[in-house]
Amino acid sequence: LAIQYGYVPFLIELFLQLFPPAEAIEFLDANEKPRPLTIRANTLKTRRKELAQILINRGVNLDPIDKWSKVGLVVYDSQVPVGATPEYLAGHYMIQSASSFLPVMALGAQEQEKVLDMCSSPGGKTTYIAACMKNTGVLFSNDANEQRLKATVGNVQRMGVRNCVVTNYDGRQYPTVNSGFDRVLLDAPCSGLGVISKDPSVRLQKDEGDIKRCAELQKELILAAIDCCDANSKHGGVIVFSTCTLTVEENEATIDYALRRRHVKIVDAGLDFGVPAFTRFRGKNFHPSLSMARRFYPHIHNMDGFFVCKLKKLSNAKGPKPEPAAADGKGDGQKSKGMVNGEEGLSDEDDEEEEDEE
Repeated sequence: LAIQYGYVPFLIELFLQLFPPAEAIEFLDANEKPRPLTIRANTLKTRRKELAQILINRGVNLDPIDKWSKVGLVVYDSQVPVGATPEYLAGHYMIQSASSFLPVMALGAQEQEKVLDMCSSPGGKTTYIAACMKNTGVLFSNDANEQRLKATVGNVQRMGVRNCVVTNYDGRQYPTVNSGFDRVLLDAPCSGLGVISKDPSVRLQKDEGDIKRCAELQKELILAAIDCCDANSKHGGVIVFSTCTLTVEENEATIDYALRRRHVKIVDAGLDFGVPAFTRFRGKNFHPSLSMARRFYPHIHNMDGFFVCKLKKLSNAKGPKPEPAAADGKGDGQKSKGMVNGEEGLSDEDDEEEEDEE
């Protein structure tokens, strides 16, 4: 398979751990084809129906994306460059992958809130959040890479966003810069194994070290994101974690780590499709509430591979939970093998190994 599809053997082994052999081949085949081109109507300036009619008149063949989105359009073909129409230049739409709508939908930002997009470039999710907030409240759009922020600033201005502050900090240090947010979106840096169809170089470049480095960074970032959020927010206290990768180390293991180090619980992301995340993987047990997180796959959903998990912050106290109740509030507080703070997490042996690695 590695020779046939042009991957390093390590990645083929990883995919065969995630999927049965027949499904792994479906996944590899899906990565050979580009995902559909999708655009998001900017509700700060237009409506999807109006935008669709204008683009159809310009020779764009399109349809609404699906029932789950009220702002998405899928483009089949076009007689004009979709990224250079007068409507695009006027900020009536954003060219954006369908899967990247999902974390913003899960975040559910409301008007007059204080919201943080911690790793925001190039600004597709930031501008969608601003539209959800109807240009009210305040939205902080942060990225550690100053060069990538130029695209964010350009998109914020083009899309008519007026409630946004663009900042350039390492996300891990953000709690010392600003906090008290109603909602925080962490679309974390990752190995990118969900977007291989866009970036074929991933097939030969990624190794185990890349995944471990990303996972360690994500663990620091998710604790910082939780610390930035205000548990006493009237309607919020919400953190959404997402990645465009498939590895358990960068997804379920990161969330499980956060559950054991901060007083948060997983809540339903409000996405009515997707595959439930793993609660067990290769001998490791994760918190059972991880079944509420969602995985999206190119061969099943015809969109980039993605992981989305929504957390609710229960206390502003740092450190593990003050009470040993399970995250869904139904636990009896008794510890058993593989339970940490009354939650089913990695076993004590696994935890010791983690600490040794750290």
